Amino acid sequence: MARRRKGRPVDGIFLLDKPQGVSSNGILQRVKRIYDAAKAGHTGALDPLATGMLPITFGEATKFSQFLLDANKRYITTAKLGIRTDTSDADGEVIATADVPKLELSELRKLLDQHFTGEIEQVPSMYSALKHQGQPLYKLARAGKTVEVKPRRVTVFQIDILDLRDDEVDLDIRCSKGTYIRSIVEDLGLLLSCGAHVKMLRRLDSGPYRAEQMLTIDQLESLAAPKADNESVESIQMRLDALLLAPWSAIEDAPVVQLDQLATERLLNGIAADVSAAPCELVRIENGTTGQFLGIGEVTDEGKLKSKRLLSTQTAPKSF
Repeated sequence: MARRRKGRPVDGIFLLDKPQGVSSNGILQRVKRIYDAAKAGHTGALDPLATGMLPITFGEATKFSQFLLDANKRYITTAKLGIRTDTSDADGEVIATADVPKLELSELRKLLDQHFTGEIEQVPSMYSALKHQGQPLYKLARAGKTVEVKPRRVTVFQIDILDLRDDEVDLDIRCSKGTYIRSIVEDLGLLLSCGAHVKMLRRLDSGPYRAEQMLTIDQLESLAAPKADNESVESIQMRLDALLLAPWSAIEDAPVVQLDQLATERLLNGIAADVSAAPCELVRIENGTTGQFLGIGEVTDEGKLKSKRLLSTQTAPKSF
């Protein structure tokens, strides 16, 4: 007999403003305990140094985590020039120092445009969360082990210079999944012949989610506190659940295909539905009669709707 999962069933996405100095998994466990959720995960780890957007997925929302992992991101960062560290960020040990050349804004802009904008090739840091034979690189690095890390292609859509000081540069970077900001900063330092590391890193946006939607852990804990001596647990849980975005909000821009009751039942039993929609690799599927969100699928060239991920329950809430 399968062991019953502890916690209550919670479905949705909470947009956490991750604080500095804690791991993504550590803060995830705090949020999970506050919600008393049976199942939770996060989409895209942030280093302990980093702050900002960390979508926490509960229950059925975990089925759509990959869409957030694959989504474009936006970061702001401060590059500290003249100092290299072994981790390429402020948490590491200093391994080299050099004088910082006098920089002109136009010169820096040219370097960023030529070397770091568009499709670029990066070699991930040994202190990244990228895995080698099942082990995160940072664990291998901390154990004194070094492995060959293959370069990868990523896309930087835009880099804006927010501020340029004597030995610091503030950048606003919009990029594709898998982009390592510390690699951009370190490579910039090498181009300037002085070295550099990430002093500050903050993720603002992830996919469709924006910075102004985030709440801090302190705000969440305040909302989880009883507002009166006799406030019920159920009342607190309702207040917390109202903060959650729909499990499918990560794919809200996908086309919608609505099915009648018969086609809905057939699809839930693994039978592809005949639809008139144009071919598309990703669509949201709704029961046209009840408005319930059923899951995601694709429409083939032959006009067949095939499911990719369906909710495990047929009592899904209404789509938006």
